[in-house]
Amino acid sequence: MTKKIKEKKEAWFRIIVLIISGTVLTFWKYLIVILAIINWFVAIFSGKRNKELALFSEYWNTETYKCRRYLTFMSNERPFPFTKLERMSRFK
Repeated sequence: MTKKIKEKKEAWFRIIVLIISGTVLTFWKYLIVILAIINWFVAIFSGKRNKELALFSEYWNTETYKCRRYLTFMSNERPFPFTKLERMSRFK
């Protein structure tokens, strides 16, 4: 298969990725907003952030970034659920 045909197939596959990853990331976004509010209250009352909530939220940040890069043709690296979950940064 030539490179041109592969690129065409990959371009069409982006529609499927948009539908599936977009749906997953949208629902996930609502969970992240709730967790961010919880983490805000935790930080206010305990004086420190909850590391586990922050790390879980970073998965969403990374996958949203990967999805946007993929859909704008900046990368051919597919986002979740087509690849395993990744986290770009660490808790500091």
